[in-house]
Amino acid sequence: MIKPLILVVEDDSAIRNLISTTLETHEYRYHVAPNGQTAILEASTYNPDIVLLDLGLPDMDGIEVIKKIRSWSNVPIIVLSARSEDSDKIDALDVGADDYLTKPFSVEELLARLRVTIRRLVANQSGLGVEQAIFTNGDLRIDYAAGCAYLNNEEVHLTPIEYKLLCLLSKNVGKVLTHSFITKEIWGSSWESDVASLRVFMATLRKKINKKESEQPMIQTHVGVGYRMTKL
Repeated sequence: MIKPLILVVEDDSAIRNLISTTLETHEYRYHVAPNGQTAILEASTYNPDIVLLDLGLPDMDGIEVIKKIRSWSNVPIIVLSARSEDSDKIDALDVGADDYLTKPFSVEELLARLRVTIRRLVANQSGLGVEQAIFTNGDLRIDYAAGCAYLNNEEVHLTPIEYKLLCLLSKNVGKVLTHSFITKEIWGSSWESDVASLRVFMATLRKKINKKESEQPMIQTHVGVGYRMTKL
């Protein structure tokens, strides 16, 4: 398989060089852009498979870069930013970012996030993406056509809301979904009461699909931001 092409958008030369060296060491193809305007030009010219994007760019906010790219492309965008407030993460994810890494981050964590994104890309390209009839993740199996979920081949009894939540997460596996995105998809609105209800439903859902506390949780909570289904 040809390694994906990654666009690195970072104005700090030291961090840009660190990421570039890491990608080169692991034989990834990449282009670099030191500012937002160059990033938009590179993205439209080279059609990268993944974008690594700093928000604090010298010429424009990274949020605007996401909006521009999203106007024509669904390329996975992983934000790399020193902004650690929940509101910053939510803003980036709501306008179309797929993931958010807070600086400083380890090289190992960056590579892990890239692997998750690449697995999702490969699945989509091979026709095993969100439109597949059967979804599997570890011991979990969802039969979308039948409207049933199974754990270790035993049916999991879910409420209609729990099932809708599970399907939404599974169709975006590896991606952080914000509270507002989930509540709008499930209830059509995003009031505080909807977010409170979401937490209750998510707690019951997690108990049903995470039978062993020692196991890696399939649904991860990103405090103050949202939830992600991890690929096991």
